[in-house]
Amino acid sequence: MDTPNSVHHVGLAVEDLDGALDTYERLFGARLEQRSRVEEQGVEAVSIRVGQSRLELLGALGDDTPVGRFLAKRGPGMHHVAYEVDDIGAALAHLSDSGAELIDETPRQGMFGLEVAFVHPGSVHGVLSEVVCASG
Repeated sequence: MDTPNSVHHVGLAVEDLDGALDTYERLFGARLEQRSRVEEQGVEAVSIRVGQSRLELLGALGDDTPVGRFLAKRGPGMHHVAYEVDDIGAALAHLSDSGAELIDETPRQGMFGLEVAFVHPGSVHGVLSEVVCASG
């Protein structure tokens, strides 16, 4: 069984990625860690550090994308919590065996070079959850 080492990041859906980045830098002293765009997933994201913590700001590349639909339905705010694991395959097996509904039954390449898989929010009291593992 592979259980999380820590919370890797909290993902926040935002309507204006550059504006949100500026706000977090100005108000909380956030430092830009990485920026990435994934056309296939319809998202552009920035990873920022606030002290030792990490946030991921998510901007939709269109209305008919996962983040675009999230913003239309719920507005800006917390999108997901990501948990870091050492072995994503073992973590997914543990989650599935423990009754979690997996969105991704096998890991896929995520933002910033991470292997990722999502757990349905219905399994985690309404919170979309992600397990992440540094690949390679």
